[in-house]
Amino acid sequence: MTQGRPLRVAMIGYGFMGAAHSVGWRQAPRMFDLPVPVEMAVVVGRNGAAVTAAAQKWGWAESATDWREVIGRDDIDIVDIVTPGDSHAEIAVAALAAGKHVLCEKPLANTVAEAQEMADAAAQAATRGIRSMVGFTYRRVPAVTLLRDLIAEGMVGRVQQVRAAYRQDWLVDPAMPLAWRLQKEHAGSGALGDIGAHIIDMTQFVTGQTVDSVTGVLETIVAERPLQGEGSGLSGTAAEGFGQVTVDDAAIFTGRLSGGALASFEATRFATGRKNALTIEVSGDKGALLFDLEDLNSLQFYDRTAAEDRQGFTKILVTEASHPYVAAWWPAGHMLGYEHGFTHQAVDFVAAIADGTDPHPSFAEGLSVQQVLDAVERSNENDSAWVRVHVPAAASV
Repeated sequence: MTQGRPLRVAMIGYGFMGAAHSVGWRQAPRMFDLPVPVEMAVVVGRNGAAVTAAAQKWGWAESATDWREVIGRDDIDIVDIVTPGDSHAEIAVAALAAGKHVLCEKPLANTVAEAQEMADAAAQAATRGIRSMVGFTYRRVPAVTLLRDLIAEGMVGRVQQVRAAYRQDWLVDPAMPLAWRLQKEHAGSGALGDIGAHIIDMTQFVTGQTVDSVTGVLETIVAERPLQGEGSGLSGTAAEGFGQVTVDDAAIFTGRLSGGALASFEATRFATGRKNALTIEVSGDKGALLFDLEDLNSLQFYDRTAAEDRQGFTKILVTEASHPYVAAWWPAGHMLGYEHGFTHQAVDFVAAIADGTDPHPSFAEGLSVQQVLDAVERSNENDSAWVRVHVPAAASV
């Protein structure tokens, strides 16, 4: 590790994503040779007792309850935002203005207007050497990065069709309490933005193409739920009374990519029996590649150019030292898991800051995903009509 003044991180938020990001920041300097040291300086939350407990559990040096005070501190270099979407824009814009590098969880914001404000602030901050990145962490699963690389190498030939789905079942029980993710004022949208954003970004990332137009439908399957008592994230206990679910439970939409291929997308929290089933299959004129998050250490590859009697999907085990990120971890065949993508995210962000380069996915790329989400909502409101997606020139992938 190159010695020097460490980059000191402040994380705003401490729930489910806060735990995952904490593991990433803790592991990054231990498993990778970072160009500069990193310190987990402070975690911020509104509940003083809870955030103090989180700091002790996850290894943060201190805790605080005022994010504005924290981002104004001279000893903070990176602000990591893991709060609900309704606060992303305010915190990110303020942190960038204060000269802090910013990592923000996905989706970038709750609206296109907020995402545009954040992308503009990031572009302005970049002129002062301030870096920003949005946390589409699944890009950094080694098999997904390899999937992108193999498509770029031409292994599937011309991309003709993409099928992407993210299916969960944690809302099938109508007694599940009304968490913040089910309230539009906090989450922006439901399954569409929370998990649909992942498959939009992954499609654009692995194909190198943007989603240019969409047609889709949204559905709220359970419209009223018990109010939430205690709990956060994907779990909690019910309190007295009921409240309205104001977001979608399921989103199904079709898109046309900039290269001409057709893509289908499904994001649902009502896929009974599916816990965290993200899949993407890319079909081309020379072959196909398939990734399944529930088997995240492998890819399936079909080589259409092989002899007819030798064709069939072949499993590629993505655990070799030559595969993306893997050399820092364990010997071949010793599997990685969900949490490792957060370590790779921290590594890449620190490297970009040290190198003075723009990290990816950028806020502009986050904006492009937000525009697709918005187009799906507008299509749903207009009897599933095809809607063009406006993608700014800066939102390169």
